[in-house]
Amino acid sequence: MSYAQPHPRFSVLSNSSLSSGEHLSPASSSRFSLPSVPSINTATTPKPGARPNIYDRPLNKTRNAEVSSAAFAFLFSEIVQYTQKRVSGINDLERRLNTLGYRIGTRVLELMAWRNESAAKAPKRETRFLPALMSIHTHVWRAVFGKPADAIEKSVENADEYMIIDNDPPITRNISVPRDMSSLSCSSFTAGIVEAVLDGLGFSARVTAHNTPTDQYPNRTTILIKLEKSVLEREEALKT
Repeated sequence: MSYAQPHPRFSVLSNSSLSSGEHLSPASSSRFSLPSVPSINTATTPKPGARPNIYDRPLNKTRNAEVSSAAFAFLFSEIVQYTQKRVSGINDLERRLNTLGYRIGTRVLELMAWRNESAAKAPKRETRFLPALMSIHTHVWRAVFGKPADAIEKSVENADEYMIIDNDPPITRNISVPRDMSSLSCSSFTAGIVEAVLDGLGFSARVTAHNTPTDQYPNRTTILIKLEKSVLEREEALKT
């Protein structure tokens, strides 16, 4: 009985000529050729003239870096429109903007604390509320918006309420609020930033944003800070 011969482009391995180990290990047979794997070099050399990676830039050297106001306005406008389509009312929209701002505020506080510790020989942490509020009014506002806020006020009716006034908030300059949503304050995003910084410094508070326009400043916004009772009690204890 005759068998068909194998095709000349295929090779037949004999069971008697190769052991079971050789069958399982192609590298041990001369019939197999494995290409050599090139070594991976994780160290990359930047090309001449290439822009440095943002993660390789020292944080202190980006202190005065500025972001395009047009790019920021476009991005924030898209955030507001995206959020607006997923809420049931103005209060829900402001709450979500506040939550987004809170996430930014935690990172702003971390970055400012790192810069303060690396630049100062004896870094200082504020333990009183008024100096911390002044720092937010000046340093936090300048770090986020490129300028300090316009004023700080204290409520004459409630001892636990303070206000930061911004006559022309940069984030609302290019936002047009419909008439049926006139009570909406997109500066709730800023209120979230302030609330996160206060919480990180140990001054628990509820922070909200309110439109307080005037003839001279139609976009004027008030950031209302309502401190918790424990913060007021600690402030009274530190006075004595």
